[in-house]
Amino acid sequence: MDIVSVVGTILAFVVIIVGTILKGSSLDALWNPAAFVIVFLGTFAALLVQTPGPVLKRAWAMLPWVYRPPDIESENLVSRIVGWSEISRRTGLLGLEPAIEREQDPFIRKGLQLLVDGTEPDAMRSVLEVEVFTREHIDIEAAKVFENAGAYSPTMGIIGAVMGLMAVMQNLADPSKLGHGIAAAFVATIYGIGLANLLALPMAARLKGLARARSQMREILVEGLVSIAQGDNPRHIESKLQGFLQ
Repeated sequence: MDIVSVVGTILAFVVIIVGTILKGSSLDALWNPAAFVIVFLGTFAALLVQTPGPVLKRAWAMLPWVYRPPDIESENLVSRIVGWSEISRRTGLLGLEPAIEREQDPFIRKGLQLLVDGTEPDAMRSVLEVEVFTREHIDIEAAKVFENAGAYSPTMGIIGAVMGLMAVMQNLADPSKLGHGIAAAFVATIYGIGLANLLALPMAARLKGLARARSQMREILVEGLVSIAQGDNPRHIESKLQGFLQ
């Protein structure tokens, strides 16, 4: 659990609630079902039109990363690669077969299998780098779903506000309804801007950063496995891979 992200999300809602109270308004003023439907469902509808189904599915799967990020332990990976290098020098590449069975990450398993199979270093790099690029591209596109939500929601908020003001204009003959109607109209604007700047855009940036970090970890793995295939000294491999961690 990423405590910082959790605290940030809670603080975002606290700021809105406390700000409303300090401005002398009631918390009831923040709730408007019509504004909620227009902003949230309207934004979701726009995303459905723009985004292919598989990308939406991936975005939904990545959403928990904001609060439970995947393990990205590059330093630990470097030490494991050095260990594999030492095993290969002592017992040959076939000595790495037990390591394949112990690995849970499909990408690491694939890389080790290519290494044990005696794949040429250039061919190994080519195969693995294609997968690195593809996976990063898929994850970045999924993260952009939330970025797009942050672009659409303020506009939906404006639409909700205009629609609310239209309803107010229809009740000009009854001054008792004007104040409440105008306040309700602007709730949609709060929803739209709040959804964009307190949730959607920060989440998009967070997920993009995690996608790039995972890609970097895979690049470390590719470089390490290629170095093992080339027969490089374990100390040389460690020194090379440490350069990724600067």
